[in-house]
Amino acid sequence: MPSNHINRVNEDIRLCMDKLLREVKDPRIHQGLISVTSVQTSGDMKYCKIYLSVLGLQDERSLEQGLRSASGWLRRELGQRLRLRNTPELTFIPDHSIEEGAHINSILASLDIKPEEGTEDDPE
Repeated sequence: MPSNHINRVNEDIRLCMDKLLREVKDPRIHQGLISVTSVQTSGDMKYCKIYLSVLGLQDERSLEQGLRSASGWLRRELGQRLRLRNTPELTFIPDHSIEEGAHINSILASLDIKPEEGTEDDPE
């Protein structure tokens, strides 16, 4: 179980990375609406996994290449803004949970299920 310090650092990294990803000038990264869903930092603060969700993604491979090429700049900016003793090495992992949830919602919405009698909230 991560300590409170790691949890605070994870949240700070998540918020900072959310802002930094909007500042990157690489067009491979700006394919859609990108958001940082979660961050996991190792206990020794040397490695950090950043889970990203992109709504409207065209090409996942080019996004990964763009993130890999920008990771040095992102790491340097993260270290300067958060003033960490050790800035962790960044690894970006795609998170498809939002897309899967939207797909499940569309399937559920398309079902033609009629409500059972007596389940409606009648004031009588």
